[in-house]
Amino acid sequence: DSTADSLEGCLDCLLQALAQNNTETSEKIQKSGILQVFASLLTPQSSCTAKVANIIAEVAKNEFMRNSCVDAGLIPPLVQLLNCKDQEVLLQTGRALGNICYDSQSSKEQFAYTNIAEEIVKLFKKQIEHDKKEMIFEVLAPLAENDIIKLQLVEAGLVECLLEIVQKTVDSDKEDDIAELKTASDLMVLLLLGDESMQKLFEGGKGSVFQRVLSWIPSNNHQLQLAGALAIANFARNDGNCIHMVDNGIVQKLMDLLDRHVEDGNVTVQHAALSALRNLAIPVVNKAKMLSAGVAEAVLKFLRSEMPPVQFKLLGTLRMLIDAQAEAAEQLGKNVKLVERLVEWCEAKDHAGVMGESNRLLSALIRHSKSKDVIRTIVQSGGIKHLATMATSEHVIMQNEALVALALIAALELVTAEKDLENAKLVQILHRLLSDERSAPEIKYNSMVLICALMGSEPLHKEVQNLAFLEVVSKLRSHENKTVAQQASLTEQRLAVES
Repeated sequence: DSTADSLEGCLDCLLQALAQNNTETSEKIQKSGILQVFASLLTPQSSCTAKVANIIAEVAKNEFMRNSCVDAGLIPPLVQLLNCKDQEVLLQTGRALGNICYDSQSSKEQFAYTNIAEEIVKLFKKQIEHDKKEMIFEVLAPLAENDIIKLQLVEAGLVECLLEIVQKTVDSDKEDDIAELKTASDLMVLLLLGDESMQKLFEGGKGSVFQRVLSWIPSNNHQLQLAGALAIANFARNDGNCIHMVDNGIVQKLMDLLDRHVEDGNVTVQHAALSALRNLAIPVVNKAKMLSAGVAEAVLKFLRSEMPPVQFKLLGTLRMLIDAQAEAAEQLGKNVKLVERLVEWCEAKDHAGVMGESNRLLSALIRHSKSKDVIRTIVQSGGIKHLATMATSEHVIMQNEALVALALIAALELVTAEKDLENAKLVQILHRLLSDERSAPEIKYNSMVLICALMGSEPLHKEVQNLAFLEVVSKLRSHENKTVAQQASLTEQRLAVES
């Protein structure tokens, strides 16, 4: 008894020291090797188990201590304690597990090799009190970030528990119920981020979980609308799922949801619904179906939005929709309001994502429509300078898209765009791209194609002559890429003839 009392006294002293200076005390605990001793004390029979678990929970608040807790072998005995009947032990065990796996990749990997998913779901099913459920949620959320554990949780029946919570709390206005609904639906969305867990729940679009999530979208509860749209965006991560969902009417449900949030709408719901539409628009066969369903028009209603996350998804959705869809690209490219907004967003320096997507959509409108009317609209709205700047992007894909769009402008509407191309210093940009050894082969190729197209303009032709292009191009004739070398020969001939 005296040994037990002195042990209890030591543990109380440790808890006191942690309360006064957690970091310093945790470091001392780490160096002393006490953590390994704790592993042997974590048994249901021990009277000090709750205190030991409490100390571990406090120590694991420090990021630098989480791996030490894993290395000391604390995870298996803590997981076994989830079967314990003592409520205080359960509470402290939950805290300890939650803190150890919070933001720690290695501890989550360790958990994947225990039966924690099964144990924690079993424990979760028994809970009635809100506080206890909340404690388990705190362990589940960081655990569910690991893809292996996501699948284990799904197989252990967590999803059914979550759906039950949603059903029980959806119409309640009690604070605890609202919090529980949010946590349960958020966790549901998190489980769908794993490819295997998502596919298991989709079940070819026939799964009861998938069907239940669909019913959240027309709900009047904003949290459920949000979770439903995010879940659809997660299900829409492969072509097969996307094609099935579009063929089964999901697009109309999402457009109806967006319609409810046009005026003073919920920004997170707008963002989630647009994310889902963007993902659904990726497979080629879905584009025409979604365009004829009126998705472009539904999305354009958010052109007035001042919220960068909504702007970003709106742009991405339109860009996906018009890929290889000439008619839609032409229709949107002649929409002056849209083009003017794109040009404005091309200058959104505080929001790199919005700026990048605006540039890419401008370029896509030209590349997919190959329309003189679209080019004229973009020139008149001041878009040329942005495409020229885009050609200097650090991303090869964006450089390439810009160069192809500029080549089409030069081929179809050189006279209209001449002044703007001159002001954008495009010829100097091309000279730099061709001189730079780091430029990718496709960038060199498209830069030379563009130079040849610009020769039809007198002022631009003069600029080409004034810079030593012949010298740069002739060097590229021996380029290791055959396509680049061939284009260099053709460009050299053209420059020589016109010099």
